[in-house]
Amino acid sequence: MKILIPISIFLLFFSGTAKQKRKDVFIKTQIFAVHYSEVYEQPLSVEYDVLCTESTFSRKGLDFFTCDSINTSDNADYADNEYDKGHMAPAADFSCDKAMLKSTFSYLNCALQQQDLNRVQWRLLENRERELAKVQNGNVKTTVKIIVHFSEKSKKLSTGATIPDGFTKTIKSGGTVETYYFPNIKPTKKSFTEYKSN
Repeated sequence: MKILIPISIFLLFFSGTAKQKRKDVFIKTQIFAVHYSEVYEQPLSVEYDVLCTESTFSRKGLDFFTCDSINTSDNADYADNEYDKGHMAPAADFSCDKAMLKSTFSYLNCALQQQDLNRVQWRLLENRERELAKVQNGNVKTTVKIIVHFSEKSKKLSTGATIPDGFTKTIKSGGTVETYYFPNIKPTKKSFTEYKSN
């Protein structure tokens, strides 16, 4: 009897805390829509409209935050490796409002992105989408969809998150449609335009 009580309490505690990770959770925020994998602790896809073409608020002091209801990656996944906390919906596309800018720093909007890719080609492509939006002058939406690719060979970190294999970004602005694919490695091509697939 003395043994059965602790075991039953342990089983009750374990069943109440062991939450099964979901393969795909859809979340729509005020600025982006995301399909998120709790299994990978990474986004599967992110869609948004470019709302700002000029940066007006500073991102200084902002850092990524987790979501209480979704099992996301966290700071530990990005420590001591070559991967940046890569914004999917870029901060600069939403810097016309401080609250809007801050909301881009959700881990729901963050992927393990190779640091050189994130800081050069990916950043320049983000500039490109704002240039296309600027040409439209607010008359037509500039819509962006990012697909984050995984496979059976995708590497899982000891901290829990899985490293994406690559990223596809499609930009639609007026009659312009541009699609790019980037493997999640240090870039081997000089210009982001060389990653264009259409």
